[in-house]
This record gives sequence, structure tokens and C-alpha cells, in this order.
Amino acid sequence: MRYSDAMEAKNTITQMRRGILEFCILSLLAEQEIYTAELIDRLKQAELIVTDGTLYPLLNRLQKALLLQYRWAESESGPPRKYYSLTEAGVSYLNELDSAWQAMTESVESIRRGNHDE
Repeated sequence: MRYSDAMEAKNTITQMRRGILEFCILSLLAEQEIYTAELIDRLKQAELIVTDGTLYPLLNRLQKALLLQYRWAESESGPPRKYYSLTEAGVSYLNELDSAWQAMTESVESIRRGNHDE
């Protein structure tokens, strides 16, 4: 593999991660409300490496779209924490994304297995 081919694959993988990040954030918040640092940690554990510079604008955009809400809570170990959770609209939106994800992954796996119509 040439160096330029490896770089192209790396860029594609980065774009794939960015594309799925919103879905993953909403999925995590569907389980429970989460404060920002924990959200970053959970995404890093899942190898969806994310930085504050990536996450905060996305959270703000989702909040402005009324898909997320937040509340401030005192912390025993520092400043107050901002806890995010899904709104009703966020739950509905996540359900739509989940359906699309299921259909998309089935289609991709079908193609990868060679089970496509000619």
C-alpha cells in the first residue's frame, strides 16, 4: 500500500467516525443523562476519539434543534456539571436514526457478503 493510499483510508475512517458521532451521542444519552466529561470518556472508550472542540459544537447544535436538554448539578469534586439528556423530540429523532442505521448496516453487510441482485 502506498503512503497516499493509507492517508486516504485514514481520512475516510475519520469521516465515517464523524458521520456516526451524532447517532452515538444520542444513543448514549438515551441510556441515562450524562455530563460532558463522561460523554467524552465513553466515546473515547468506544474508540470514537473525540475532542472538546468536536463535541461542544455538536452538543450545542443538538440542543438548538431541541433534541437535547441539560441541567446543572453541583459536583462533590469541583465546579457544577452540565448533565445532558434527550428531549421527547430527541427520542423520536433517535428512533428514526436507529431504523435508518439498521437498514443501512443490513445493506452494507449484504453487499460485503456478495448477496446483492445483479
